[in-house]
Amino acid sequence: MRKLCVAVALAGLFASGAAVAQSTLRIGLQDDPDVLDPVRARTFVGRIVFASLCDKLVDITPDLKIVPQLAESWSNSADGKTLTMKLRKGAVYHDGTPIDAASVKANLDRGRTLPDSNRKSELATVASIDAPDAQTVVIHLTEPDASLLSQLSDRAGMMMSPASFDKDPGAKPVCSGPYRFKERVQNDRIVLEKFPQYWDAADYHFDRVVFTPIPDTTVRVNNLRAGDLDIIERMAPSDVKAVKDDKNLVLAPVVGLGYQSFSINLANGARANQPAGKDKRVRQALDLAIDRDAINEVVGEGMFQPAFQGFPPASFAYDKKFERKGRDVNKAKELLKAAGYDRVKLEITYGNNTTNQQIYELIQAMGAEAGFDISLKPVEFASLQSALARGDFEAGQSGWSGRVDPSGNIFQYVSTKGNLNDGRYSNAQVDKLLTEARAEFDPAKRKVLYGQAQEILRDEDPIIYLYYLPWTFAHKKKVQGFVAYPDGLIRLKGVTMAAK
Repeated sequence: MRKLCVAVALAGLFASGAAVAQSTLRIGLQDDPDVLDPVRARTFVGRIVFASLCDKLVDITPDLKIVPQLAESWSNSADGKTLTMKLRKGAVYHDGTPIDAASVKANLDRGRTLPDSNRKSELATVASIDAPDAQTVVIHLTEPDASLLSQLSDRAGMMMSPASFDKDPGAKPVCSGPYRFKERVQNDRIVLEKFPQYWDAADYHFDRVVFTPIPDTTVRVNNLRAGDLDIIERMAPSDVKAVKDDKNLVLAPVVGLGYQSFSINLANGARANQPAGKDKRVRQALDLAIDRDAINEVVGEGMFQPAFQGFPPASFAYDKKFERKGRDVNKAKELLKAAGYDRVKLEITYGNNTTNQQIYELIQAMGAEAGFDISLKPVEFASLQSALARGDFEAGQSGWSGRVDPSGNIFQYVSTKGNLNDGRYSNAQVDKLLTEARAEFDPAKRKVLYGQAQEILRDEDPIIYLYYLPWTFAHKKKVQGFVAYPDGLIRLKGVTMAAK
C-alpha cells in the first residue's frame, strides 16, 4: 500500500504545479538497483535504468544484431587484435562536454582498471586504447576476442562524463543517454528527466521517467491495473491471466538470454568452510535433488524452462546433452553417504521477492527428501549483492540477464578472475578453454571448446542452474511502440502515450 500511495503522490506531483502538464512515464521494477555507475554496478534492474540514462558504443536489435549507437561504424583488423570505432559527431554528455575519443578511452580505461570495477573480466582482452583524433577510437587487444563487440553493447560500453569520475558518479551519474539523472530516493524511486541536447532527442517523447521498485509482483500488477504505473517488468506467471483478461493492458513477453541459478561458496572467506563448499559430491547431490520440471510447473506455470548450463537455447553454444528430466533422490543420497554425511546443513541466501520465495521453499522441501536441511535467508536485493561480493553466504542466488555472445554468460562467473565469481571457483583447464573459446571466431569450433568446459563444470557443480529467464513485460494499452528485447532492457526510443 505504501508503494501504491507513493506512486499516486508522484503522479499528482508531476501533473501539477506547472502551466503546462509534463508527460511522465512510470515504470515498475522488481528490485531497487544498486549503484548507478555502469562500471561498478551488478544488478539487472540497474541495466534497465541505464538503458535510458547511459548510451553505449553499440546497441542490439530485437533479433540480436549489433547496431550503432555512439559509435557509427567499426572494423576489425585482419588478425582480430585491433578494433577501430568511428564515433558519432555532435553527441554530448549530460554536463555538455563532447563525447569524443579521449573520453571514450577514459571510460574504457576506468572499466579496466578501477579497483572495484565489475567490468574487468568483460574487458580483459583490452591491452590499450588510442584516440588518434576526436572521432576515432582504436582498441588494441592482447588476443582476438569474438565477444568484445557484444560486451560494448552493455555496461562495458556505457559512457559517463570523465569529469564526474571523482564526484561519486554512482550517486549522481552524469551520463550520455536520452534522459539525465534528476533524483533518487533509495528503495522508493529513481527520477530521470529528458536531456534536450541528446543527439536523437526527437525520438524520445516523455519529459520524465520514474522508476519505482516494487518487489511484490502482485502489487506491481495491481498498480499497473489501477493506472499508477505504465510499464512493469518481470511479472510472476500467476499474474499473467489477470493482465490478459484486462482490456486496458497489453502482455509483452519475450524469451530471454539469461538464467536463474545459485552459486556455492567454495573459497570466498570463512563461510566456504561447509560441506557443499568442500566436496563436489555434496554439490552434485543437491543438484540431483532439485526437480526443475516441478519448479517450472508449480511456480513458472510452464514459463520457466529448466536450465542445466549457462547458455540459453538460442545460443550456438547451448548443448542439449547436459539436460535431464526430473530428479534422482536415491543417487543424491548415495553421493552424500559416499561423502560421509547422513544429512547436510546449508543456508541459501536469496533476493526477497514473491517468485524467489516460492522457488526456494520448493528447493528446501526437495532437498529435505534427499538429506539436506536447508535454511532460507531472504534479504533485500541490494543486500544480496553485497553479501555475495564479500562472501557472506553458503549458497547464494545468482541471476544473470544474459548476453548476446556466450562468453558474456559464463566467463565472469566461473573464470578464476571473473568479477562475478562470488564463490571463487577456480579451475585452470576451464580458464584455458574459456579463453580459447573467446579468441575463436568460428562458432562451431567455439561450441566444441565450451562443451569441454561444461563437462568439467557439470562435474564440479560450482553453480546450480535452475531455469532460463523469460522477460514478461506488461503495459497500458495506450503505451504505443514498446518492444520487448531478449536482453530484458526497456528501450524508450519511439515509445509514446496515446491520449486515450
